[in-house]
Amino acid sequence: MQRFIVMGVSGCGKSSIGAGFAAQIGAEFVDGDDLHPESNVAKMSAGTPLNDADRAPWLAAVGQTFASGDLPMVIGCSALKRSYRDIIRDNAGGPVAFLFLDGSRELIAARMAAREDHFMPPALLDSQFATLERPAANESAVRVNIDQSPKDIVAELVAYFKKETI
Repeated sequence: MQRFIVMGVSGCGKSSIGAGFAAQIGAEFVDGDDLHPESNVAKMSAGTPLNDADRAPWLAAVGQTFASGDLPMVIGCSALKRSYRDIIRDNAGGPVAFLFLDGSRELIAARMAAREDHFMPPALLDSQFATLERPAANESAVRVNIDQSPKDIVAELVAYFKKETI
């Protein structure tokens, strides 16, 4: 596998875990937040959840980043619904593995409250959980519980990657 999406609700650790995983497997890391159009950032900063129409061009851009970049590549992207993951897959130019960072609302809310300088306010966490559709058994996905240290999460993902490439 050459294309990975580190996915989950806001505050689950997509950027830090994604960057750590990418470093361990010799891949480029792209923060999907950097691919949002300014209108999406402004909307979220104002405390308004994105709708599917807002997300569609962003998700296509995430997929196109795989298609136009050097592989292997890891992108941090919420990819909350199956239909969102389908948009990414349709634009990626090849198979995509989804690495789902799963955790309780309480744990993630505490992490969001502790972080600084992020456009996504903690008030939108409930909308993220309401939108979340966990990956189905027929999707190329692995679930990792984030109720452990970042080092252990990355190690679990690297072990999965090695198992899949043998």
